Amino acid sequence: MKPRSRAPRRSGRRTGLTVGRVFGVPLHVNVSMLLLTLLITVTYAEFARDRLDLGPLGGYLIGLGFVVSLLGSVLLHELGHALTARRYGIGVRGITLELLGGYTEMESDAPTPRVDLLVSLAGPAVSAVLGAIAVGVTMALPPHTLAHQLALQVALSNVIVALFNILPGLPLDGGRALRAAVWALTRDRHRATEIAGWVGRAVAVGTAVLVVLLTVQRLLVPLALPLMLLVAVTLWRGAGQSIRYARISRRVPLIDLARLARPVFGVPTGTPLAEAQRRHAAQAPAGAAVTVVDGAGRPVALVDPAAADAVPPERRPWVVVDAVARPLDRLPALPAGAAGDRVMETVQRHPAAQYVVTAGEDVVGVLHIGDLAQVLEPTRKMNR
Repeated sequence: MKPRSRAPRRSGRRTGLTVGRVFGVPLHVNVSMLLLTLLITVTYAEFARDRLDLGPLGGYLIGLGFVVSLLGSVLLHELGHALTARRYGIGVRGITLELLGGYTEMESDAPTPRVDLLVSLAGPAVSAVLGAIAVGVTMALPPHTLAHQLALQVALSNVIVALFNILPGLPLDGGRALRAAVWALTRDRHRATEIAGWVGRAVAVGTAVLVVLLTVQRLLVPLALPLMLLVAVTLWRGAGQSIRYARISRRVPLIDLARLARPVFGVPTGTPLAEAQRRHAAQAPAGAAVTVVDGAGRPVALVDPAAADAVPPERRPWVVVDAVARPLDRLPALPAGAAGDRVMETVQRHPAAQYVVTAGEDVVGVLHIGDLAQVLEPTRKMNR
């Protein structure tokens, strides 16, 4: 129910099973949808049986129909985000339906506050329109009939999706709209994201308190309590990620490959690992990465420090350095003059522990992801 752009922290997140394309946008379904389907079907079936005087099977079919209408509503909601984003030149990676609704993953952030606002409100606007139409149809149909119940399902699905997502806190759509407004006022996107993230944490706490109170007052069935509390926890985590993303993004311009890239120290192919480590300790500059060079002196592979350290010391004289190295053509590369945003784009698209830094065809250094993380989050403890 919320648009997401690629964050610096993210790597190869698994989106679930790809089931097709809608208007050219890849559609993924997360396996957690099975839990949502089961929970809502059972919960809503009891309500439908009481209202329509149905048997158990009929109640479960109505409950399953509610799940289908809910997922359809979420899909149309997300298409509102996706198609609006494409209208303004923002690439869309796909839509994912999951346990707590869905999200649209975009290739980049909105370029202006106005575009950010339009993209964020497109989803709730679609849900509101569908909900209003369904409410009108529901009121026109005779009560306590199957047609009335089906129309009511569509109305409830869209009204719930619209109202919940308009709450003013990230990662919800209302939070993105709040960010756009603060961004327009302050001219500082990062500060706006942090503010909307903290409001999102307040919304998460409020959601948890409200859910508990409704359960105590018996206005919410106990079976729904775990799911709603999970929603609150997810909101809290999403808000925290937004705050972290803002702080990281603010430091992206500080990325300087000339300073961050470690120098390289070459050893000939076939060199025993123990000898390579001895030469590195005696001759290489501090922190230098070890490369394997061929007979012509050209680097062909990069030693993986973790793999090298995993070799028992007594075996290192008998293990060639090539065995703990990765071919350079299999490692992501960065041009030495790449700006911070270009570095982050490469890291997002090609997650790795090391990146080859090149100048033309020459390897001039190696970027360790831990060194990059230290620039982006200097106060966070890293496993170096």
